[in-house]
Amino acid sequence: MPNSDTVAVPAEPEKIHLPRTSESESLKRIRHTFSHVMAMAVQKLFPKAQVTIGPWIDYGFYYDFDHPEPFTEKDLKAIKKEMIKIINRKLPVIREEVSRKEAKQRINALQEPYKLEILEDLTPPITLYHLGDEWWDLCAGPHVETTKDLNPKAFDLESVAGAYWRGDANKSQLQRIYGTAWETPEQLQEYKRRREEAKRRDHRKLGKELGLFVFADEVGPGLPLWTPKGTVLRTTLEDYLKQEQLKRGYLPVVTPHIARIDLFKTSGHWQKYKEDMFPVMADDDQDRLAEQGFVMKPMNCPFHIQIYKNELRSYRELPMRLAEFGTVYRYEQSGELGGLTRVRGFTVDDAHLFVTPDQLDDEFLKVVDLILNVFRSLQLKQFKARLSFREEGSDKYIGSDEVWNKAQGAILRAVQTLGMEYFEAPGEAAFYGPKLDFIFRDALDREWQLGTVQVDYNLPERFELEYVAEDGSRQRPVMIHRAPFGSLERLIGILIEEYAGDFPLWLAPVQVRLLPVTGDQLEFVQRVAEQWRLQGIRIEVDNSGDRLGKMIRNAEKSKIPVMAVVGAKEAEAEALNIRTRASGELGAIPVSEALERMNTAIANYSNF
Repeated sequence: MPNSDTVAVPAEPEKIHLPRTSESESLKRIRHTFSHVMAMAVQKLFPKAQVTIGPWIDYGFYYDFDHPEPFTEKDLKAIKKEMIKIINRKLPVIREEVSRKEAKQRINALQEPYKLEILEDLTPPITLYHLGDEWWDLCAGPHVETTKDLNPKAFDLESVAGAYWRGDANKSQLQRIYGTAWETPEQLQEYKRRREEAKRRDHRKLGKELGLFVFADEVGPGLPLWTPKGTVLRTTLEDYLKQEQLKRGYLPVVTPHIARIDLFKTSGHWQKYKEDMFPVMADDDQDRLAEQGFVMKPMNCPFHIQIYKNELRSYRELPMRLAEFGTVYRYEQSGELGGLTRVRGFTVDDAHLFVTPDQLDDEFLKVVDLILNVFRSLQLKQFKARLSFREEGSDKYIGSDEVWNKAQGAILRAVQTLGMEYFEAPGEAAFYGPKLDFIFRDALDREWQLGTVQVDYNLPERFELEYVAEDGSRQRPVMIHRAPFGSLERLIGILIEEYAGDFPLWLAPVQVRLLPVTGDQLEFVQRVAEQWRLQGIRIEVDNSGDRLGKMIRNAEKSKIPVMAVVGAKEAEAEALNIRTRASGELGAIPVSEALERMNTAIANYSNF
């Protein structure tokens, strides 16, 4: 018989999977058709609105409209209501193949100039998709067969944003309506729940609340200013990786923020990234037109190459591992900026390894081991490996087929040796070499690229790098580019959201806050704080004089990992009444024991 004292533990509800459009052919058709239904509804309610493009995106769809009046929240509700009416009419979705001449005639009849521009770029077959016999658009598909295949309870319209026609700031300003669509209402509700959770975790909101960074109009968009607490956070991450690198034989270097254009012409960055770089700094217009001058660096690798190239190297010096926290600059469009995840100046934990061909596989594995160690310390567990290879036949890469095949082979051997789960992504390689990218899945099931490792035979060739081999011959080294963090700014933005501001003890800008119950304990807690600071603990004293309850709430609001209440009894016993965000109330602990436990937890990247 079952024990009557046994309490049944309810099973955890099954996690609702929210596929990206790329993961589901069914959702691709659903979301694409919803975009057409939305466009039809908009043009029915707002006859002056002209349509441009309306693709599916990761979790939904959008459509860009040229309309003289801004769309409001009230308009979105009306559009959604009209969409439901269209869906419930069970209109057939009909594909029609037409000639260019026929398409042009029909578009002219509608007086839709944007469609004419789109038509100019299309190659046959030219297809139209109709919703019943009332509305159509140029489209390659795919779509559902009828609007009855759309669930009117599984979609929503989310927001309106500005957009430029064809992404060009010199062209028409459009209005983009975003929507989301799913197969079931349950998926829609889960998506909305995650959206609300994302707002709660938003690093821009939490960064301000926790006092980590600010942006100032006087400085400019995309240029974060780090406060003392934010700087502690950055420095802690940097110091951690610097120590790990020193253990592995990396050599620190520092390079300038600007360089001659010619350096980046040799590397190929000027030809590939010129439009994304800050303007040329030249003595006069003549030099500027001749591309003679200086630019803010978009990458660190050409500088490290110059350090290597400064003298003839022997095979005995290899592998040479040069590492730098180097700040680089990209002139991102203002509309593309987003908190810390997309900025104009960012710091990369860049290292470049110069190795012999025989050393390549072993050094690559060591780099991967470093990245995995970083992820463990940051408590990042859900990630997969992406083999970012070149797209066959594309002209956006430099170098021969032979060196690309060798580089891609080295990456493939490494992941197979490690037994890692991986997938190939043709077209995601850097212009000079393939990459192994680590794709991290966060608490909200979103994916981010973090660490990356690249194998490069091309830049050593372009810069004519050499080393003297054991037989006295001159040989070409292979380069490994690696960045476990990637952009430090982007990483911090991701970590803030992953932890919801609750940083691990070792990483928290403030690790401990002491809360004296009355002013009588202030001298004791100040003495404890001084002792602990000498041990490297980041500790604060709340000397506000507030009631204990308010001090506790303030510490919780600031997400301090450890707080210690000190009353008369604790001061007399030289103890701290500890409570932590990770484990709750721990009771009174002698100061010396608490310090020892604190140091152990920090050293082990664990909780108190």
